[in-house]
Amino acid sequence: MKKMLLLSVAVLFGMQAGLAMAANPDTGPGCGLGKLAWGDYKNQKDIAPQVLMATTNGTFWSQTFGISSGTSGCTNDGKIMSEHKATMFAELNFENLSQEMAQGQGEHLASMATLMGVPAQHQGEFFALAQEHYTSLVKAGEASPVAMVKALNATIATHPVLAQAIVK
Repeated sequence: MKKMLLLSVAVLFGMQAGLAMAANPDTGPGCGLGKLAWGDYKNQKDIAPQVLMATTNGTFWSQTFGISSGTSGCTNDGKIMSEHKATMFAELNFENLSQEMAQGQGEHLASMATLMGVPAQHQGEFFALAQEHYTSLVKAGEASPVAMVKALNATIATHPVLAQAIVK
């Protein structure tokens, strides 16, 4: 009975150590001015250098800048998450995009079609769909770029040609 109890304690201790290691991966500050300034500090995984790195990065916003610009030891591939490209574009160009959707043509609408993956040969159908469903896509009083893109995606999904043609 004593051996069984010791074995159980040993197994439990081993499992907790494994969980502790799995739950505590190397999640240090990664990059930014803090990493550059405190990167030569001894024992990088100790709490002091990690707090110094994080504090420096937070104070100077250098990690955000580093990630977006690919500097300060940060890397990026220059891509914005593809599913958010259309929403970001709509947020920046909502006024012009809304007007061109009502007209069924325009540079902003063509750019939106491209960002949504509509092939060039089907953009005319996209323009017609946007114009035909304008009032439901851009609801008066509750118009927002996010709601418009969501409604546009839902409308495209019901279109027999565009639903098949969209490149994701």
